[in-house]
Amino acid sequence: MKHLLSRAAVFLTVLTVCGHAQAAEPRLIGNYSDWSAYVFMEGGNKVCYMASKPKDSKGDYTRRGDVFALITHRPAEGSKNVFSYITGYEYKPGSDVTVKIDSTNFTLFTQDETAWTPDADSDTRLTNAIRKGSKMTVTGTSSRGTLTTDSFGLGGSSAAHEAISKECGI
Repeated sequence: MKHLLSRAAVFLTVLTVCGHAQAAEPRLIGNYSDWSAYVFMEGGNKVCYMASKPKDSKGDYTRRGDVFALITHRPAEGSKNVFSYITGYEYKPGSDVTVKIDSTNFTLFTQDETAWTPDADSDTRLTNAIRKGSKMTVTGTSSRGTLTTDSFGLGGSSAAHEAISKECGI
């Protein structure tokens, strides 16, 4: 349950990133090739995250919102390396998302426009794969049945992770 609450908090972070909700203004720590690192204060506690947008998106859709892959640290909650994926559309209810990093696959569960790993161990494994990998592909299905595939570069992911870890004392 604590992991799901942490994921809900990450979703609120993403809303802030996307400009849909008001919260403490995120401060850019730095840009690192394909990834950017940020920090903001929430309830007197630091929240650090890294974010990336896809280099390429494929699917038979006419419009789609912003797409982000994020890794978030919330040290005050004992939470780190939480991976979340904002897809820019509502997922098909009960559907899974596949994240492929080089030759390794991860399965995420979905709710509304967001996908997450099932647990903290999976977050850590996925984060490590992102830091060591060269390419990430995310595949999901919209509530209208449209299959989408987003491709991300992983350049700078290790440097962005180091920056958020240093900023949040992880």
